[in-house]
Amino acid sequence: MPVVCGLLGLLTGNASAPEYVDQVAKASDLMVHRGPDEPGTWHDDDIVVGFNRLCIIDIAHSQQPLRWGPAEAPDRYALVFNGEIYNYLELRDQLARDEGAVFHTEGDGEAIVAAFHHWGVDAVRRLRGMFAFAIWDTVERSLFLARDPFGIKPLFLATGPGGTAFGSEKKSLLDLLGPLGLGDELDRRAIEHYIELQYVPEPETLHRDVRRLESGCYATVRPGSHPQVHRYFTPQFRTRPLGDGAHQQQRFDEIAEVLSDSVAKHMRADVTVGSFLSGGIDSTAIAALAIRHNPDLITFTTGFERDGYSEIDVAVESAEAIGARHVVKVVSPEEFVGAIPEIIWYLDDPVADPSLIPLYFVAKEARKHVKVVLSGEGADELFGGYTIYKEPLSLAPFERMPGFLRGAAGRLSERIPEGTRGKSLLHRGSQTLEERYYGNARSFDDARLRSVLTDYRPEWTHTDVTAPIYATSQGWDPVSRMQHLDLFTWLRGDILVKADKMTMANSLELRVPFLDPEVFRVAEQLPVDAKIAHGTTKYALRKALEGIVPPHVLHRRKLGFPVPIRHWFAGPELYDWARETIDESRTDDLIDKRFVLRMLEEHRAGTVDNSRRLWNVLMFMVWYGIFVDGSIVPTIEHTTYPVRL
Repeated sequence: MPVVCGLLGLLTGNASAPEYVDQVAKASDLMVHRGPDEPGTWHDDDIVVGFNRLCIIDIAHSQQPLRWGPAEAPDRYALVFNGEIYNYLELRDQLARDEGAVFHTEGDGEAIVAAFHHWGVDAVRRLRGMFAFAIWDTVERSLFLARDPFGIKPLFLATGPGGTAFGSEKKSLLDLLGPLGLGDELDRRAIEHYIELQYVPEPETLHRDVRRLESGCYATVRPGSHPQVHRYFTPQFRTRPLGDGAHQQQRFDEIAEVLSDSVAKHMRADVTVGSFLSGGIDSTAIAALAIRHNPDLITFTTGFERDGYSEIDVAVESAEAIGARHVVKVVSPEEFVGAIPEIIWYLDDPVADPSLIPLYFVAKEARKHVKVVLSGEGADELFGGYTIYKEPLSLAPFERMPGFLRGAAGRLSERIPEGTRGKSLLHRGSQTLEERYYGNARSFDDARLRSVLTDYRPEWTHTDVTAPIYATSQGWDPVSRMQHLDLFTWLRGDILVKADKMTMANSLELRVPFLDPEVFRVAEQLPVDAKIAHGTTKYALRKALEGIVPPHVLHRRKLGFPVPIRHWFAGPELYDWARETIDESRTDDLIDKRFVLRMLEEHRAGTVDNSRRLWNVLMFMVWYGIFVDGSIVPTIEHTTYPVRL
C-alpha cells in the first residue's frame, strides 16, 4: 500500500478535464513534500487527479491512481488515497471470502475500493485507520470523497461554476480557484475565530471559497453539481460504572489489550517505524508497546537549552528503561525564528501553537532515520487527560445553587479586582458549562478581541463553533461533554493539524494509535471516576499501563510541550523579530497594530504575560505576508514557490 500523501483533483462540469492536466500537475507540485517518491497525474473527460506518493507498504506496486473493478469492468474505479488502513489484511480476507473480490497488489488501496464496490458508503465505517481519499466511478460518473473519523488526515474542498476541486493541502486548491470560477477572498469570520481560538475551526479556512470536509464525513458529487456531505461517525460517550475488584481490573486490562493491538497494527509497514518520545505517559506507552514488535526501535525527542523547557532528560531515561535507541534534537532560538515562514507555508492556515515548531525540527531529525513514526496524540481527549477536566468537580457546589445565587456570584466577581484570589472561581462558577468551556485554548477575551480586530463582530464568536457540538451531548456528564467538544475543536483544529503538517513537511508519516476506533470503543465507556480520580487525570489509562510504562513516567504530572516564548518575547530572541514583523505587516485593515505593539511593550516590561496572544497575531501576520500580499517568500527547497497560475 502506498501512502499517497498528497492528493489533488479537479472534477469539471463540462467534460473539460483534459484542458487542466498541466495546471493540476503544477498545483500538485506545491505538496510534493507529502509524497516525493512517485508524482503523477491521471485524467478522463470529467476529472483530472494529481498525486504524490510516499511509499510505505507494497512499495513496488499500488501506484496511484489505483485502478480496480470487478471482472466485468476491471478498471471501473480510480482511487487516490492519503493514509493507512491498518485492518486492510483482515478486510481483504473478508472481501475475498464473502464477496469473491480479486486483488492484484499487496496493499490496502484495493481493500478500500473493493469495500466501496461491495458495501457502498458503509465501507468507511469498516475502515480502521487514518485516511482521506477520492474514488472516481467511471461507470456512474460520480465521485466519492471520505475522511477518517477523527480528522487525522486533511481534505480540502472548493466548488464553483467550473466544478469541484479537492486536495490534501489548501495551497494547491488556491491555484485551482480560477478554473472553478472562484476568487481568493478572505473569510473575516474565520479570521475572528482564529484570533479568538488560536486555530481555524472546521469546516472553515481563512479563504472564503475553500472549506474542509469535516472529520467523520463523506461526500458524493457528480459533474455539474455540488457535493452532498453526510456524517458517518459521531463520537458518543456511553459511560458505564467502572465497577470494583476483579471487574475493575478487567476494564483496565481491556484498555491495555486494545491499545496493544492498535500499536501492533500501526506497526505494519515495509519500512522502518520509529516513535516520538516526550516525558509524558502517552508517547512513552506507545513506544513501550512498539518495541515489543521492533526491538531495534528508534525514539526521538526535542527540547530547548533553557532550563525548565525541555523533557529531554526524562525521555532519555524512558528510552533507556524500555531499551530503545534514542535521538535528541535541541532547537536553538535562531533555528526557531528562522523556520517560522517555512512552517507557516506548510500549515496552509496559521495555528497559534508554538509547540509545532519543535515538532517540525524533531520530524526533520527523525526523517534522517525512518519514514514512519508513532506518536501519542488523542490520549487526553479519549481518556480524560487535561487538567481543565477537573473543573466540574471544583465547581459542583455552584451547580446546586439556585439560579439567582449563581447570578449574584457572577456579579460579585465583576467587582473583585483582577488578580484577587477567588475571582476566577466565582466568575466561572456563575456560568454554565456551555458558557465557560470553549475548548483548550482561547487567546483573547471579548475586550481584547474588540481591541485587536479593526472590524470586530460580537456575533462572530466561539459559540458559532461550540453551540452545535454541545447540542448533541445534552444529558451527558460534564467531563464527557468537555471531551466531546475537544474532539471536534482542539484535537482536529490544533493537535492533528500540527501533527500532520509538520511531519508531512519532512516527508515523514505520523501514526496515532490512540485515535483508533477500537480504542475509542473502550474509552467512550469510562465514567468520570475512571478519568479524574485520586488527584490525577487519565486514571484508568494509568492503571492499565502499570507494568508497561516505566514508573518514573506513570504518575508524572502533565506538562504539555513547554516552549520558552514568554522569556524570548521579553529578550533578544524574539523581541526584535516581533517588532519588525508588526511594523512591516500589511494587515492594517484587519489588525490594530498599535494595540499589538502595546501588548509587546507590556510583555517586555513584565506587566502582563502577552506571549500567547502575541504569538497568535504574529503567526497571522506572517501567514498574511505569504498567502495574501506576497511580501514574505519562504525558502522551500523541494518545490518552486509560488506556482499561482
